Parts: sequence; C-alpha cells; structure tokens
Amino acid sequence: MTQDPTDTSNSDLELLAFRVGEQEYSVDIMKVREIRGWSPATSLPHAPDYVRGVINLRGAVLPIVDLSARLGMDPIEATSRNVIIVMQLETQTLGVLVDAVSDILTLQKSDIQPPPELANGKSSSFISGLTIVEDRMIRVIDLAGVLPETGQAAA
Repeated sequence: MTQDPTDTSNSDLELLAFRVGEQEYSVDIMKVREIRGWSPATSLPHAPDYVRGVINLRGAVLPIVDLSARLGMDPIEATSRNVIIVMQLETQTLGVLVDAVSDILTLQKSDIQPPPELANGKSSSFISGLTIVEDRMIRVIDLAGVLPETGQAAA
C-alpha cells in the first residue's frame, strides 16, 4: 500500500524529546538547530524571571529560556549535565535550557492528541498536543508560546 504524499493528516512527524524535571516534552525536530552543553548566561536587567540571560553563539547573542521556570515549575539548577536546545521560530533564535535530551521520535501526526479542554490555565498555551510512547506521556511544546513576550507576534 502506498501513501499519498499530499495527505498530511497521517504523515510522519519527527520530534526531539527531552526532560524537564520528571516530565517529558518534545518539539518538532525541524525547529532544532543544535544541542549544546550548558554554559553560564549573562543576565539582562528587567528580563522575565524565566530568561536566564544571553550567551554568545558564534558571534550571535542568543537568549536562554529556562523551560522549567517558563512552565511555572522551579528553575533548573544548571550544571554541566544540562543542555541548551537551540531552536529557530520564524526569525527568532533562542536557547531552551532543559535537564536532558532523551529521544528522537518518529510518529504519525494522528498519534498526537490535543490537550484536554480542562487545562485552560496559562501553561496550557505552551502545549499543542500529547502523545504516548512506550507508556510515557510526552507533551508537544508550542514553541511560539514559550518565547518571551517581546518575541511573540500579536495574535
């Protein structure tokens, strides 16, 4: 049986899975530019509490978002074991601090379920879907919701 390449409803989707605390999240791997080890960030005055600061990435200033703090959890106590996932969303590049990268997942788009309606809090705007892989619940991050407000387009 051949797949119709114009049918995007059940096409393959590759996600990069990572851990923040005891929870697993993922992002579209096409948004990931690189994965790098933790390096201390230079803080910025008046930045939101979830922005750790900026680092120099080959001559470019890269803001670092602590995903744990952004999702309303305790900030990550960054060590050499943590990683920064460098991501691109339209014209903005940012680094997301996470505990560890765990997997590259290949799923069908139909494997991703929408988040439940009862999750109408602020953090639910960060989650675009949920999937179960080997009895693990993995949340799919809406990268646009994670960006600092100054980087978000008006809705």
